[in-house]
Amino acid sequence: MQLGHQLRDWLVANDPAFSRLRQASRVTLTIAFSFTILFAIHLAIVPLPTIAYALGILLSIQAGLTVRDNLPSEQLVTRLIGCLVSILVVSLAAVLERDRYFTDFAFLMLIFAISWARALGVRWNAVGMFAFMSYFMGAYFRPPLAEMPLVALASVVSALVAQGVRVFLLPDNWRRDLLRALESVRGRINQILVELAASVADGQLSEQEGHALTQSEERLKDAVLMAESFIPKSADGTPTIDTPASEVTMRLFDVHLAAESVIMLSQQSVPPFAMVHAIIDGDEALVASAIDASKAAGNKSREETARALLWLSQARDALADSIERGRRTGFEGIASPDPAPTILKWPKPSLSDPAMRVALQITIATGIAMVCGLMLSRERWFWSVLTAFLVFNNTNSRGDTAIRALQRSIGTVLGIAIGMLLAAVCAGHPGVAVGLSVVSIFLGFYFLQVSYGAMTFFITIVLCLIYGMTGALTFDLLSLRIGETIIGATAGTLVAFFVFPSKTRGALDAAMAKWYDALLKLLKAASGDCEGMEVIKLSQALDAAYRDVATAAKPLGASWYLVRRPGHIRQTLAILMACTYWARVFARNVAFSREDPDGAIRADIEADIKRLEAVAPRKGDCFFVARKTPRTAGQHLPLSRQGKRLGIEMVGSMLDRLYP
Repeated sequence: MQLGHQLRDWLVANDPAFSRLRQASRVTLTIAFSFTILFAIHLAIVPLPTIAYALGILLSIQAGLTVRDNLPSEQLVTRLIGCLVSILVVSLAAVLERDRYFTDFAFLMLIFAISWARALGVRWNAVGMFAFMSYFMGAYFRPPLAEMPLVALASVVSALVAQGVRVFLLPDNWRRDLLRALESVRGRINQILVELAASVADGQLSEQEGHALTQSEERLKDAVLMAESFIPKSADGTPTIDTPASEVTMRLFDVHLAAESVIMLSQQSVPPFAMVHAIIDGDEALVASAIDASKAAGNKSREETARALLWLSQARDALADSIERGRRTGFEGIASPDPAPTILKWPKPSLSDPAMRVALQITIATGIAMVCGLMLSRERWFWSVLTAFLVFNNTNSRGDTAIRALQRSIGTVLGIAIGMLLAAVCAGHPGVAVGLSVVSIFLGFYFLQVSYGAMTFFITIVLCLIYGMTGALTFDLLSLRIGETIIGATAGTLVAFFVFPSKTRGALDAAMAKWYDALLKLLKAASGDCEGMEVIKLSQALDAAYRDVATAAKPLGASWYLVRRPGHIRQTLAILMACTYWARVFARNVAFSREDPDGAIRADIEADIKRLEAVAPRKGDCFFVARKTPRTAGQHLPLSRQGKRLGIEMVGSMLDRLYP
């Protein structure tokens, strides 16, 4: 029983709303049920060819992972279209296989069309993945046309099973997911307080402990973003003003900002252990008295830290009220979201269009991988093509592509090493091997959102176990797998760097332009007559823009990247993070009150807008500027509503530090 509680606590801490758990379970169950049904058909009705099982398993994965339409009916349409395309593509591959060169050329043209069509939206991205996997299955197994009805049966079974698992066994439920996510946010707030209490027990807060608290705040931010994603939005993507949905949004924003303030101010003025412990126990009276005592003693730093802790306690209580209300009523006051209409935006047939450039990159990379892979093996070349195709998924720059290629290569090598060991241990015990395969499939897709390398590692173990059960596992085969994977990874990396390269600097400039624009919109809204909720929405957009900047800058810190002084990257990110933080503090205060009797705040906003307009054209240059100024704000935050001016002044201070 205790182990079960510990496992659930770990899952909640690492997977708010159990979204990764649900995704991995969907894929695993879809594969298991599809294989079982096909095997039953094989035994009871008609023997199925090997390609039926292989295609059924691959399409089960794609049907569980890539189909992301909003409504079940739309998901069914996508899966059925994918089935139809799969059948046509396998048939095409089988017919063209008589001419090796022609079928390879047709495969490359298909890859180009699939890559280009991704710009049409999630449906056609999923259909494209169905087509890609189906073609190389057809090219590898070369089924005769007489077997195509059985191949089509496997495709339909996998699609219908995936639909059933998604709709009936593990359906989406935003009300349940929102409640879980809110509980996770509250749990992470409590964890931050416990970590803070343990850190200040000796009256000090070390740099290492401060870093740990900052990491905890990042995990809190992930939980907050997930919770916000479950709150239904209006057609323009914003919560409606003065509704239960906007109330939950505001409470999430408030508790997150309060936690940020506690962590930042605690590193400037360490709070007493008794004060933090009082907040954990909900004794706000003790903290209020500490605020009065600090104020009387003229200890401004201690007073601000105590105010932040009191604010966090109150925000946590308000969030707890929303959680309890949601548990009791199922968020009955919040209407279910209306699906946005699907509008096809055809990509332009021009090299100026990013979709066209990416499609050409992927086609060239897979072409190189195909040629080199065929020189290594006429039978297993598809491993190199598969790697070259997949390393471009979910990447924004050549740095991202190189990192993904490296992760796939390392995951393959390590997976083969462990897989060979497990296959040897499981020799003669097929039940154990099947059980380990199921567990590995689940773990692979559970960790997919966290690490592409981890997913590759576990799926490689599955392949080793399957080869072991079928008697095909040899050292030469696994060496060939490593060689083909390295060929595909190398081809993808080289093409990403030298053919229409989307440079890391380019992605960084684009992200910085988005951040500058988000900050400018926030400042202009704060100086106008926008609703308070609109200001909060803009501050959330600014926070999201900062996360995009941090993601774009991540490859700059990789060991292979030619940056001589990576400390400047971290320093600039710290300044941008501080600027984002102060802007959000200012947004919160402005959302509650627009009082500005002497016009000082409006003047500060106008001054900051001028600063912003001066530095925005330089985009990402700030990441490569030498600066000696300190990275922290150096000032404290009056958390009363009279502190609005300090928030906007600190935004200006941070902008000045970008180019000292």
